[in-house]
Amino acid sequence: METIPLNTEMPSDAVNELLFKLKVRDVMTAPITTASPEDSMRALQILMKTGNFTGVPIAKDGRLLGMVSMQDVINAFDGGWIDESAERHMTRSVIVLQDSMPVSFCVTYFNKYHFGRFPVLDADMRLVGIVTQYDVITALLEAMNVELEKLEKAAHEKEKQKAKSAEPAPGQAQVIEFKTESFNFDTAGKASTEIKKILKARNIDPALTRRVGIASYELEINQVVHSSGGVMRYFLEPDKLVIEALDTGPGIADVAKALTQGFSTATERVRALGFGAGMGLPNIIRVSDDFDIQSKLGEGTVVHSVFYLDGRGKRNDKEAAV
Repeated sequence: METIPLNTEMPSDAVNELLFKLKVRDVMTAPITTASPEDSMRALQILMKTGNFTGVPIAKDGRLLGMVSMQDVINAFDGGWIDESAERHMTRSVIVLQDSMPVSFCVTYFNKYHFGRFPVLDADMRLVGIVTQYDVITALLEAMNVELEKLEKAAHEKEKQKAKSAEPAPGQAQVIEFKTESFNFDTAGKASTEIKKILKARNIDPALTRRVGIASYELEINQVVHSSGGVMRYFLEPDKLVIEALDTGPGIADVAKALTQGFSTATERVRALGFGAGMGLPNIIRVSDDFDIQSKLGEGTVVHSVFYLDGRGKRNDKEAAV
């Protein structure tokens, strides 16, 4: 069987903790298929083939006596003793694990001995299971998924508390501000990500949150690729969100044309980066409940995109949220 290397030299803190938290009994396969010492090597070969095993423990009355591997069966064929008993040709010196050991012992044993499997005994030295590398990897992945869910839940609760503590006094708007820079894609999208987190923490309708994300991202990208940089401001009130996107130039010569789907003034540099399809402003209009744009050549552009959070928006439909 091909072995899967398990690197224990540089584990993350989370994985390292799981390796000690999980016990062998948590990852082993049980109950297991065993063979009797009187069974022939041919019978074991059939058992391995039908069960898709690469090794079978030889046991009697719950006590481990030895192991027969696929290589042992192959040797029996070559040597002409395939019909002799397993007891005569089994491996008697078997490395075992105890079910109460941390899973870290499994990793150490696999790396040290390079076996495909290890029998597992309990405190009374009775055979209770078998563990393979696949068992360990599968159990670790499942445990990591559980831990990730816990971390995500904790992070969500933290964001909720953060959003709640940042809520303004009644009648006042919460103002969030982000700056954008020309062709700086390191920060492009940050504002959209943060506002979506805030809305999610406030349990705003997911479809509405997606629409806000679309408008916000389009406005951010417009500032990054079409202007000299600007500011994204979010005025968050109990019943509505107003996105104000203000940039410092170069302004739009024909606003009416700019609002037409497919019309673009993108430069060759912008088009080379995959932008400039003329869909940005039309997309913003499509997802916004209210929209306004003012622009002056040589000075800049101000866009306001409004979303009603209390359900009275005109565009709380699936098509607008796509």
